[in-house]
Amino acid sequence: MSWIQHPVILEGKRIRLIPLEHSHIDELAAVAADERIWEYMSINCAERSKIERHLKSAILKRATGEQYPFTVVDKVTGKMIGSTLFHNIVADHRKLEIGWTWYAPEYWRTGYNRECKLALLTHCFEVLKTIRVQLVTDVNNVRSATAIAGIGATFEGVLRNERIRMNGAFRHTAMYSIIEEEWPKVKLKLEADLEAYK
Repeated sequence: MSWIQHPVILEGKRIRLIPLEHSHIDELAAVAADERIWEYMSINCAERSKIERHLKSAILKRATGEQYPFTVVDKVTGKMIGSTLFHNIVADHRKLEIGWTWYAPEYWRTGYNRECKLALLTHCFEVLKTIRVQLVTDVNNVRSATAIAGIGATFEGVLRNERIRMNGAFRHTAMYSIIEEEWPKVKLKLEADLEAYK
């Protein structure tokens, strides 16, 4: 039996996270066409063929338990605004990573990401009973690093030359985590932060 029981549907006040499906690809590909989204990623998924391949691969990996991909829906408009997933899943050690998170740029710095993270982390720590959730980003991606630190994750260090960027340069990856004993404090912080967006 898989650790993550499909389907997982998570809700916030303004967001709904639903399992990624093939029927979502066209709408997500239109959102992903904005080059700004992929500046610090190892793959430029602004190209239709690449985002389609990435999303289809994530759906296949859900079946094997390697990943659990979500489509992020704005409940106010009903539009699909991006995607995120659980990966690096190690059920035996009750740990996973939240990653490959991307949104339409108009949703950056609006509280939508924090609301998504609150829903995802609540599921991780209160349903899956994780002991560790990790998040990573390119050390040069200040926007992402600020967002990760802003949700209350702890910076653990930098993995040097961890991967190769689209332009061929080496990427140094900043590693963050939240562990189970930190979750109550992180949850209170996220809930308080979201009050500012009402």
